[in-house]
Amino acid sequence: MSASRTSGSRRRAFAQVDVFTARAYAGNPLAVVLDGEGLSAAQMQSFADWTNLSETTFLLPPESPDADYRVRIFCPGRELAFAGHPTLGSCHAWLVAGGQPRGEVIVQQCEAGLIPIRRAAGRLWFAAPPRLRSGPLEPDEVDRIARGLRLSVEDIVAHAWCDNGPRWRGVMLRSADQVLALSPDPACLAGLDLGVIGARGKVGVVAPAGAGTDYDFEVRAFFTAGGTLREDPVTGSLNAALAQWLIGEARAPARYVARQGTALGRDGRVHIEQGDAETVWVGGDCTDCIGGEVML
Repeated sequence: MSASRTSGSRRRAFAQVDVFTARAYAGNPLAVVLDGEGLSAAQMQSFADWTNLSETTFLLPPESPDADYRVRIFCPGRELAFAGHPTLGSCHAWLVAGGQPRGEVIVQQCEAGLIPIRRAAGRLWFAAPPRLRSGPLEPDEVDRIARGLRLSVEDIVAHAWCDNGPRWRGVMLRSADQVLALSPDPACLAGLDLGVIGARGKVGVVAPAGAGTDYDFEVRAFFTAGGTLREDPVTGSLNAALAQWLIGEARAPARYVARQGTALGRDGRVHIEQGDAETVWVGGDCTDCIGGEVML
């Protein structure tokens, strides 16, 4: 960063965490500034743009008496009200740095509200926030998505709004192989946040994984940032909304594992588990990759 941008800056604890993987450098990286106090939104956005990661977060003291900490989440070009892998990665970094939750469940405050996070089975899990919009996509959008994915409309066997802050649109294809073979048209999909899921088996049925596999669905996520269509390695917010949609329509069981990032050479795993009728939990491993300080 330029001298003018670092003028008056100070050293702040920093971590880079790989989320949704137990093997470093195989998931979705997250930059975490562990002390964001005193930084303006413009400074946070500038640093997030500089890291060039899908998300960068800044931890702050909570404003709500019910929260353990507060987080602001930025991707290149904009701030997000909520995102999944930053939720798990920020919580992991906060705990590693000595954060002490007030109760058995950790409570994160973000623009979307208070997000409960629990520790179970050796990993962190966040409670999927309510969808802001659900139900099927409009026919013209389905047609545009099919063209953008270079498919026929008949290849899309189900679709739904999966908007939980990020305005995800979800579509389901017939197989994992179809998902992995996609070669999207950036111009056609410009401006859309799109998630694609393919079952290992027939639509609405999760087939036995078979020898050597540990997942039930293949997922890919495409979004536009800075005018460029990008693919996200592993996406917590999308998988949270997909789970609410698929479990709610009996297209997936109450517990399953999604693989994501394969087309990018990653090997992410997102664990889904329905709690009560109102709650879906999204879990993932977090792995420390970088620790130190940044000048901000």
